[in-house]
Amino acid sequence: MNIADIAVPEYIEVDAGERLAKVRSLFERENPKGIIVTEDGEYAGVVGEKQLIRSRMEDDTKVSAVMTPAPEIDRHEDIREAARLLIEGGVKIAPVYEGEKLYGIITGDAILRAVIDSLDANTVEQVYTAEVITITEDENVGQAINRLRKNSISRLPVLNESGKLTGVITTNDIVNFVIREQDRQGSGDRSGDLDRMLDLPVYDLMSGPAITAQPGETTQEAVERMFENDISGLVVTPSSSETKVAGVLTKTDVLRSLTYTEREGMDVQISNIDLLDTISRGHVVESIEKVAKKYQKMQVFHAHVRLHEHKEKLRGTPLIQCQIRLRTSKGQVIGTGEGYGAEHAFHVALDKLERNMLEIKGINADEEYRGQLLRKLGEL
Repeated sequence: MNIADIAVPEYIEVDAGERLAKVRSLFERENPKGIIVTEDGEYAGVVGEKQLIRSRMEDDTKVSAVMTPAPEIDRHEDIREAARLLIEGGVKIAPVYEGEKLYGIITGDAILRAVIDSLDANTVEQVYTAEVITITEDENVGQAINRLRKNSISRLPVLNESGKLTGVITTNDIVNFVIREQDRQGSGDRSGDLDRMLDLPVYDLMSGPAITAQPGETTQEAVERMFENDISGLVVTPSSSETKVAGVLTKTDVLRSLTYTEREGMDVQISNIDLLDTISRGHVVESIEKVAKKYQKMQVFHAHVRLHEHKEKLRGTPLIQCQIRLRTSKGQVIGTGEGYGAEHAFHVALDKLERNMLEIKGINADEEYRGQLLRKLGEL
């Protein structure tokens, strides 16, 4: 199946020199998944809500300062490959070309709607993100923004003082609140007002109660719930309690699952692949496969490498955070590390991943020994 029938020719376009104020108003009025940015009539990139909260940019800032590259996708591209390109580009929208002509756009939502009937093959447990970042009700909006930005995520489950799940705060909640406040206050110097916004408790902006999913549900049921509630993710809670957080399932996680294959070996996917500097995609894949081969009893189905660039630099080289997440026959295994440059960050994360795999192997070995001992005792 290709994307010819789900790519749409209607899209919102702005010039790279346009003011950020216009983009904010477009998001409020049109609620798009993203906006195509052009420069001198040529495609230059896209801008989404995530880019709008990356820093305290003034309304007069040019759109070119916040736009991000997105892959150019052929109108007749395979739907799985289109999903992979969106994931690796770290975007929700990409330009679609018919030959050399810009035809329109493709979105992650359009892909999910097209394949939703086939999503009953996987369960939430197989694709959700188990390593979850949370925030408490009494922490402030500024802390929420920093946590979202630092971890390159779009939502935070909110916990009360007892550690129980009470809601969710998202980039969308924050962007909408800032736009409403700015419109209400009118023009002028808003620096003091912005500081007061950042000091507000998360409780004032969060959505509650949180809309959840359970590990045993199909991804089809979970995605249908996201569409019904016009949200991009669900908090995953164990069957035993709706107030405990087991993880998060997002539309991005489900899109990523579309790229899994049945072939022997594993798929390796890299988000924000443009951050790779002195290493190649081939080196990343080979290094992960080398680690995985050491643990034959733990079959690795899929690897996801996510790179995130911080503002800090050392002699011009940016600080990079790298997370490697493996989907294995023993569950998810994660390794995270930071370093100056993608190569350093990747190898720090790879070392942590291998230590975590060794730990799981040790636990399994202990359980196997315990079982053997109990069987021998039973024979006495």
